[in-house]
Formats: sequence, C-alpha cells, structure tokens
Amino acid sequence: MAKPRLATIWLDGCSGCHMSFLDLDERLFDVFARAELVYGPLVDAKEFPEDVDVTLVEGAVSTEDDLRRVREVRAKTKILVSLGDCAVTANVPGMRNPLGPKAILETAYASGVTGASAAPSEWVPALLERVQPVHAVVPVDVYLPGCPPSADVIAEAIDQLLAGQLPDTAHLASFG
Repeated sequence: MAKPRLATIWLDGCSGCHMSFLDLDERLFDVFARAELVYGPLVDAKEFPEDVDVTLVEGAVSTEDDLRRVREVRAKTKILVSLGDCAVTANVPGMRNPLGPKAILETAYASGVTGASAAPSEWVPALLERVQPVHAVVPVDVYLPGCPPSADVIAEAIDQLLAGQLPDTAHLASFG
C-alpha cells in the first residue's frame, strides 16, 4: 500500500511553524517512514502535486499569489490543516488591515528607506485589500493554533492524521 502523501506550504508568515515542524527532530524519521513528503520548503518540487492526502498550510492569505496557491492546494488536497495563528486568525500579517495595502506599500517603498518613488509592480505580488485567515477563502479541515504550535502538538496531529483520524484539537491543547 502506498504511503500517505504529505505537503506543507508557507504563505504570509514568519516560517516559525515550519521551524516547529523541523523541531520534531528524530520524530521526523517516523513521519517520513509513514508518509511521503511531496511538497514544501524541504522538497525540490516546483509545482504542487495532485492527490495530496494532508497539507499543512502556514501563514495568512495576503496576496493574489497566496490566494491562487491556497485555492490550488485545496483542490488537490484531501485534508487541509491551518497550521499556526497566522493561518488560523491572520495574526501578525492581519495587522496591516486597518491601513490597507496602498498605505503599506507607500510606507515601505516610497517613504521608507529604499528611496524609491513608488512601490515596484513587477516583482512584488499584488496585495489583497484585506489579509485573511485560510478558512476565509477555502474550507479547512483541521486547525492547529499557536504562534507557533509546539513540535509536540504538530507531532501528535500528524500521527493522528497519518492513522486516518482527524485530530482531537481539544486534546492537542494539552500538548502545547
């Protein structure tokens, strides 16, 4: 029987959730013995694959690129996990919402330290009007809050997911 296919993606966030994932340390050997890691920062894959069993999504949805990516991931994933407070609530990236994208770009580029007269338009992804948590744009199956969630919470959730069960998030709270 084929191993479950596991993926991770990183939207607008600090990468702390991926660092907690790496903090599984030797438990990563167990995860990779039970699942095939098919996409994420640790995998040299350029395109998100089809038929992924579980995807851990870190970060909020704040750009057109984030929105496109999370919709593609949702369409190709059986179980989508919002990993960390940015994915669950928009957390720190959402702090720009009261200001709006225009004010943010003007502050960062036109009046900031770059000395530019305007925000670049070619290599900066178009910002959405509002930063949103993942569940505001696609259905989410599991929520793992925390900034970041502890390695123990992530390990227990992955263990349950790879066993074919949705994690009991109330129980997971005792791991953090």
